[in-house]
Amino acid sequence: MQAVLTESPIESGLSIPDAEGWTPEQVLAWAAQTFGGRVALSISFQVDGMVILDMAQRMGLGLRVMTIDTGRLPEQTYDLIDRVRDHYGIEVEVYHPDESELEDMTTSYGMNPFYKSVPLRMLCCEIRKVNPLNRALADLDAWITGVRRGHAASRSGAQKIGIDWQHKGIVKINPLADWTEDDVWEYIRDNDVPYNRLYDAGYTSIGCAPCTRPVSAGEDARAGRWWWESGVAKECGIHMNPVGVSTAAGG
Repeated sequence: MQAVLTESPIESGLSIPDAEGWTPEQVLAWAAQTFGGRVALSISFQVDGMVILDMAQRMGLGLRVMTIDTGRLPEQTYDLIDRVRDHYGIEVEVYHPDESELEDMTTSYGMNPFYKSVPLRMLCCEIRKVNPLNRALADLDAWITGVRRGHAASRSGAQKIGIDWQHKGIVKINPLADWTEDDVWEYIRDNDVPYNRLYDAGYTSIGCAPCTRPVSAGEDARAGRWWWESGVAKECGIHMNPVGVSTAAGG
């Protein structure tokens, strides 16, 4: 029976399984069976999320698929969204930043405030990414992401299935938590999965256009994100906040 939670999973008595030994397909099957229409795949159309989407489609799970359009994505990402719609014959739920929040931020700090300081970058991420995601998650009991432990040290503790206390105690599901980058690309190639063509230009992690660049040989996979920053985790606040960084502009 599908769960419809009015409280956090812990409060409602939902049992969270130890999924460490499960395959991604087993994790996805559990999520779909447990939550039905109240779980969604949150995808930024990077290769990790594309693997999960392809798996779910091959399994016939009918997962909801949602994404955040920050308004500053590369054109290649917008192109991929439409290719994915056509390739899989699915709808993609698109969430946008609040216009009044954008107006206030750009009026106060300019069009590209993220280059000025880490707190201003975090404010931009909060308005363009975090707040729209919070709206998207408001009617869900669980969400699925492409987070892998190998992405960065800040994600090394990612569970395949766990409680997301950052988002009011809903269930967070990371089917590829223990996969390597090689695992991801092997799946992409073997199954002819659509992917963002920026990867062919040297990008290894793709976010907003002004905040992402290709990486050089030997650099960390996330070095191309917010490359002008140092001493802070390469995170936008969706999965975690950089240690010690306030999301308030003056913090």
